[in-house]
Amino acid sequence: MSHPPDRTHYRSTFAILAVAGASFSLLQSLVAPALRDIQLDLHTSTTGSTWILTAYLLSASVATPILGRMGDIYGKKRMLVVAMSALSVGTVMSAVAHTIGVMIAGRVVQGLAGAVFPLAFGIIRDEFPPERVAFGIAMISSILGIGGGAGIVLAGPIIEHLGYHWIFWFPLVPVLIATVAAVVVIPESPVRAPGRVNWIGATLLAGWLVALLIAVSEGPDWGWTSARTVGLFAASAVLLVVWVRAESRAAQPLVDMRMMRLRGVWTTNTAALLIGFGMYSSFVLVPQYVQMPASTGYGFGATATEAGLFLFPATLAMLLVSPIAGRLSSTVGSKVPLVAGAAVSAGAFALLAARRSEHWQIYVATALLGVGIGLAFAAMANLIVEAVPREQTGVAGGMNTIMRTIGGAVGAQVSASVVAASAGASGLPEAHGWTAAFALCSVALVGGLAVALAVPSRSRATVRRPALERS
Repeated sequence: MSHPPDRTHYRSTFAILAVAGASFSLLQSLVAPALRDIQLDLHTSTTGSTWILTAYLLSASVATPILGRMGDIYGKKRMLVVAMSALSVGTVMSAVAHTIGVMIAGRVVQGLAGAVFPLAFGIIRDEFPPERVAFGIAMISSILGIGGGAGIVLAGPIIEHLGYHWIFWFPLVPVLIATVAAVVVIPESPVRAPGRVNWIGATLLAGWLVALLIAVSEGPDWGWTSARTVGLFAASAVLLVVWVRAESRAAQPLVDMRMMRLRGVWTTNTAALLIGFGMYSSFVLVPQYVQMPASTGYGFGATATEAGLFLFPATLAMLLVSPIAGRLSSTVGSKVPLVAGAAVSAGAFALLAARRSEHWQIYVATALLGVGIGLAFAAMANLIVEAVPREQTGVAGGMNTIMRTIGGAVGAQVSASVVAASAGASGLPEAHGWTAAFALCSVALVGGLAVALAVPSRSRATVRRPALERS
């Protein structure tokens, strides 16, 4: 396939997309180590500070498929600029916030940029030479994990030496640069899906996602069997059923249920759910574990900065492995790195469950996690792109991102609850609680491995895709 002269600067496009994705990922995780400082400075409660994370999560989950669909209809570049502009505005709001209300509002606006990743996948598919598509998508997809890990590593030094406001000011610079560069450099996609946004479907999607994620986020505080938690889970289940039925009957659905039923799509989405469970759990469990005082008999008494450094091997490994995953996707197909990534990640958590008394054991385990997550994340985006028609790339990628987010939210909260349930008379968790939490993550990733093995090969996905396009 030849590319017109004005569409050949794909390397510049890739650089802009990489900066945009990294900025979003950093802002997602940089906040976590700062929650205690923000809580004290803004005179809010623990629940109030938790909403700084929850608001971002909810906003990103709702906006991602909607903006992804709008990108398919109105243009991916246009929606990318909208998402990055929202990220810029929300970041400034959070940086200058002096009340918890303004901080949470800023995080809601920031979360609209969750659509950056599915929009980026669509732009790469439309603009890159065919032989570079798999590599480009793999690299951008891996940035979600790389940025998340880097945020945990960088947050400690920034907070200790400059204050938590700077965790917003620093990322704002690349966000603004990427936004302006996207307007100037990235060409608008020639691939469109004529139609309109199904706002009834969008409202129902937002309803079941909000109910589910609030229940997951607040469950540890409210109690998993409390009326509020159970009620929200029930409401989410009902709204999910109604949403699926409404989308199945809609003339122009927000999410095509025929697409979601494709084997290459539902297996990859299920793998994303289970692998996301493990990745986000590691961001919560490892820093907390190494910060436990040595008096517990297992902790290292690490500072926030030192705790972040225990995740540095994971970030470095993801950065090194991502290009390899891209090449594998181009040569042997994306299923191979997905299977390998799930297997290595499961082994890393098994190692943490069995051996974690020495610093080097944690470093080895997090390095393996980085290898596994880097391979898996790079593969999942390519599998989705290979399985769906070109004009549905945005919304399909958005749904895959949502599945990772849901898995991560459930994994982080359930793992933390398992650890908290083991607290002894001292109020600190017992060693067996950490063992159970790490083992649970390993089991989830073994499940992800089983699903990954059921993902169709590239040849089968390619054969089935035209069938959907003709129907």
